[in-house]
This record gives sequence, C-alpha cells and structure tokens, in this order.
Amino acid sequence: MADLQGKQIAFLVANEGIEQVELTEPWKAVEQAGGTPKLIAPRSGQAQAFNHLDKADTFDVDQTAAAADPGDFAGLVLPGGVANPDALRMDKDAVEFVRGFFDAGKPVAAICHAPWSLIEADVVRGRRMTSWPSLQTDLRNAGAEWVDEQVVVDGNLTTSRKPDDLPAFTERMLEAFGAG
Repeated sequence: MADLQGKQIAFLVANEGIEQVELTEPWKAVEQAGGTPKLIAPRSGQAQAFNHLDKADTFDVDQTAAAADPGDFAGLVLPGGVANPDALRMDKDAVEFVRGFFDAGKPVAAICHAPWSLIEADVVRGRRMTSWPSLQTDLRNAGAEWVDEQVVVDGNLTTSRKPDDLPAFTERMLEAFGAG
C-alpha cells in the first residue's frame, strides 16, 4: 500500500449530489494509507451524498473551492454521481481548482460522471480515459480517447467507470498519490 503520511488529499464535491460510496471508499483508502483527506465544495457547511437517487449521509465541508489552493494538496479526488459534477462544472472556482492540479502536474483521480468537471476544465484533450458509459461522447468531443476499462491511468490522471470498479480505482489512485 502507498504511504501518504503527511499528505493532504483534496476531495472536490458539489454541495449536493455526490455518489456516497465514490466519496467514502476513496476517503477511507486515503486515511488507511496515512493521508489526510479534506472535503472541498463550492459552499461552506455540508455536502449531501446520495445512494444513486436516494438521499444518504451529509458530510462537513472543510474548505470552499474559492479559498482552497491546489498547492496545499498532494492530489485530487473527484467522486461521481450525476448531479455532483454537473454542478461543479458550473462553478468557476471549482473548475479553476481542478485546472490548478493539472497546471501543477499533480495526480487527479476521477470516477463515474466526474470527468464532466475535467471537460469543463479543458484538461482531457489527448488523454486516454474511461468514465460512466454515457459520458463517452462528451469525452470524445472534448478530445479524449474513451475506453471501456475498469481503470485507466494516463500520466497524472486516473479514471474509472463506476462503483463496482472502486477496488481497482482506489489502488491506482493511492499509487499515484504516493508517487506524486
């Protein structure tokens, strides 16, 4: 297992619409590897997670996207859920936060519908990646090579398709954060 001791990892979510398991499983993996996960969202307060379409738990936001600095973090996790990345791509501070990780060459891990945020940040062109299948046309139109694989690593970007892929996703994500 990767050693993330002393490393802070940002988890960027909208204040509503996160697929809970795509937040909690990577979060636990970061903690088990010795890292410190931080929840970043457009607004302070809480973030509402969902189990598919049903409301699930709420989580305290540690910092707003406007106040957060990518330089303070060793990596970025973008959980999915349909509403989550759809809201994030409409928030300029969230989009700039995502772009900041790519500008700095830091590792980013995105699962399910999360690549919508990457499209908005204009960081997918020329990359090989995967996502929830319904995003394949969006990713191709944005210049990415979309593939139907459990997990894809392209440079500093790790992508995965769905909750069933979480074991492989978290393993590769931790490797990237440990090396980053």
